Amino acid sequence: MTDNEQPVSEFKSKSGVKRIFAAFFYSIEGFKAAWKTEHSFRQELVLVIIASAIALALPVSAYEKLTMIGVLVLVLIVELINSAIEAVVDRVSLERNPLSKNAKDFGSAAVFLTLSLAAATWAVILLPLISR
Repeated sequence: MTDNEQPVSEFKSKSGVKRIFAAFFYSIEGFKAAWKTEHSFRQELVLVIIASAIALALPVSAYEKLTMIGVLVLVLIVELINSAIEAVVDRVSLERNPLSKNAKDFGSAAVFLTLSLAAATWAVILLPLISR
């Protein structure tokens, strides 16, 4: 290896179509692990399923339904990223450290902001229906 070359992980993904299939199965494993180990993910997924059914039944436009469901899916995405941050921090060290706390708190704040966005989106769409 020359000075300009970066080390490559032995776990680096494959190329081409094999990479796409591998990524799909890695994603399935990620969903399984999140369901098994992350209470927040399970709670939010149940909420997303129930709220999505409600959104689909509401007398709002297709765009509003997509928006209502989309912000809920965004909550799951950010929760998965937060869980990944927490897992990496714990993998590095279980000792209390202000930087580790910051990393976990930042992830938690991101989830909170996303939940707030979802609540605001639902409120903006539902308030006209309720005030009729």
